[in-house]
Amino acid sequence: MSDALINGLAGAGGGIIAQLITYPLSTVNTRQQTERDPKRETSSQGALERMCKVVKEEGWERLYGGLMPSLVGTAASQGVYYYFYQIFRNMAEAAALQKKKLGVSDGSVGMLSSLLTAALSGCVNVLLTNPIWVVVTRMQAHRKESNHAPDQGLLVATEQETISVVEPLPYGTSRVIQEIFDEAGIRGFWKGVLPSLIMVSNPSIQFMLYEAMLSKLRKRRNSNRVTAVEIFFLGAMAKLGATVVTYPLLVVKARLQARQDKTGDRRHHYKGTKDAIIKMIRYEGLNGFYKGMGTKIVQSVLAAAVIFTMKEELVRGVHFLLAKQAAKTVKLKPV
Repeated sequence: MSDALINGLAGAGGGIIAQLITYPLSTVNTRQQTERDPKRETSSQGALERMCKVVKEEGWERLYGGLMPSLVGTAASQGVYYYFYQIFRNMAEAAALQKKKLGVSDGSVGMLSSLLTAALSGCVNVLLTNPIWVVVTRMQAHRKESNHAPDQGLLVATEQETISVVEPLPYGTSRVIQEIFDEAGIRGFWKGVLPSLIMVSNPSIQFMLYEAMLSKLRKRRNSNRVTAVEIFFLGAMAKLGATVVTYPLLVVKARLQARQDKTGDRRHHYKGTKDAIIKMIRYEGLNGFYKGMGTKIVQSVLAAAVIFTMKEELVRGVHFLLAKQAAKTVKLKPV
């Protein structure tokens, strides 16, 4: 089994576990990002308060809206990303060793090479998995009508002015796919792909920071052995730095991928990335680009830390099992 395949499968496994743990935060964050009226009552609510509101008015299941396609997307994204990351990383290491033989470097992969490796992996991942995330964003942003809200008429009127128009359930995966196709055809599944491609700088920055911190830790310790707790905190710090830098692009992407209300206020309908940025600046100010950032930091840092930890442990476990199997095979061979 190749290192690329091992890392791809381990990344997918770690991603699924992280998604299951942090999904309610992800749902709340998507709703915060796609909230387009700065005067709405919910715009000032924190993540925990929003969670309680969703549970009270729509039920526990709405915190997990789109969970199944999200798990598929997470497994696909992490698997694709780590698979190609390992391939590109191997190429970078081979190039670095070749330069060492020529006497022009010390044989280590530099910061720029690490950044390029992560960026290329991210581009491949975005182009292949963007349709899944369009579906997930729609399902997370969808709001179920509350049957016991005291001023239901006001609630419906207000919701129609935002991206999440009140509709009865079920709002399942097949319905969302059909809705996206009816709106824009096949191209609709690649909405937000431009900011998503730019957003590859997020994992690029994340992996650059992670690799740099990991390398320094190993050099200082003069050993490759790193504990799971150390990996957890290194992954968390790397994701924190990347999220702070790239968050505005994440909000723009969510706005484009969520449902466009063409019959309501034109301020809430975006034709593309440029139009979204202009309207957000004009009608919401710079604060609009940072809606839900606190929730996202908690969710993404926790998820990244879990992913890094689980991936490293899974890779270590697979290598241990393969080594054990190889040793057993050698013992069984006749002399």
